[in-house]
Amino acid sequence: MSADRDPRPLTGEPLALDLLNTRWNEEGVSRDLLDGTDGLAVWLAANGLAGEHPADADVLRHLRQAREALGAAVDGSPARGAALVDAVLAHGRIRARLTVDGAHEEPEFADASWAPAWLAARDYLDLLGRAPDRIRRCAHEACVLHFFDTSRNGTRRWCSMASCGNRAKASRHYARSKES
Repeated sequence: MSADRDPRPLTGEPLALDLLNTRWNEEGVSRDLLDGTDGLAVWLAANGLAGEHPADADVLRHLRQAREALGAAVDGSPARGAALVDAVLAHGRIRARLTVDGAHEEPEFADASWAPAWLAARDYLDLLGRAPDRIRRCAHEACVLHFFDTSRNGTRRWCSMASCGNRAKASRHYARSKES
């Protein structure tokens, strides 16, 4: 897999949701970008983290743990998800500082291999603080992708209107024409 080619159908979502979107379905087959360190390198590069963090087995293991935690929090039991996300967050903290430019916060990690996973978990907390009702899973029954709804009225239903939205419209049209 080329480090400059991201094969996922939906990219550019906030970090936490982008991590969830490393799993997707393609023509009925489940795909996983984090099935190895090559895919990890693609994800790190896509999120501006490649220069800071190596695409090694430790980072990959921690990101997979964060992905499971975020998946449980977003799609599963809030109580179970909270405990799993907290377990990832336990590997870092925010250090507040005063610099010549003013107040500054920076993450700190005892083990730097936790940094990308921690940043994704922290991003989820930020999304919850901004608009928890806008964290969504695509409404298409065969889609597993997530997005942050930035539409003005908050009614986005599909990861992509071009793919899942059109498939749903086509299915409804086919069902109506079959009834006629």
